[in-house]
This record gives sequence, structure tokens and C-alpha cells, in this order.
Amino acid sequence: MYNNILLAVDGSENSLRATQEAINIASLVNECIIEVVVVVDFSQSKNDVLHAHGKEELELSRRRKLSSIEEKLKLSNVSYKIKILRGDPGETIVDYTNKGPFDLVIIGSRGLNILQEMVLGGVSHKVAKRVQCPVLIVK
Repeated sequence: MYNNILLAVDGSENSLRATQEAINIASLVNECIIEVVVVVDFSQSKNDVLHAHGKEELELSRRRKLSSIEEKLKLSNVSYKIKILRGDPGETIVDYTNKGPFDLVIIGSRGLNILQEMVLGGVSHKVAKRVQCPVLIVK
């Protein structure tokens, strides 16, 4: 069974659905841990820093994106932790997953990036092709 689940999220609707699937799977195993990973994209990060009024406001706005996801996890009583990474989302998730002890990756089929919505979820496609464990893509 899956003891270590990596849940890649960005605050989108598909991330919320992916969160629910992670909860459903994790609730089947007593000692399952969900590691929620959010990747701050370098290209978007520069814009966020320029428009923020300080480091605290920037972190608060990033946390706000996760509030509904974290609320779902709290209500479900599954074990979880949140990790914020920086870099290109696809590459960063792949590298982090392949270096970790993960049994399963769960990711939404499409995220918040409008350009990637034209293609079949660029990040999820990259993750599915390159990670070395099973991947569940949630629509």
C-alpha cells in the first residue's frame, strides 16, 4: 500500500480534487503521510516579489492559496506536512519526488497557468513521464 504520498498542488480546482483523492487513499492506511508540495515558479516569483509589500505579505498570499487544501486535510484527520519549494514546477516536483521515499504522486491534470491549460497539463504530463513511482492525475 502507499505509505508516503506526494500531493503536488497549486491552489487550483484540480488541486482540490487531487487533495480529496489523496485523503481517500491515505485514509485506507494507518500510517500514511501526505506531503503537500507547492512549487513557487521562478518566473512568477519575481512578479510576486515586486508587487508584495514585504516578505510576510508574500508568504501570507502563498499560504492563502493553500488554505482550502489545508482545511480539507485538517478535517480528514490524515497525517500531512507542507513543503514549499522554488523552481520550475515540473522539474522541481520530479527531482524532489525521485530523491524522496514516495510511493505515489497525486497531481491535478491542469493548474493555474493559463498557457499550460491549452496543452494537456504541462506540469502533470512532465511529472507522469519522469517520476520513478506511480502517478495519479486527477481531473
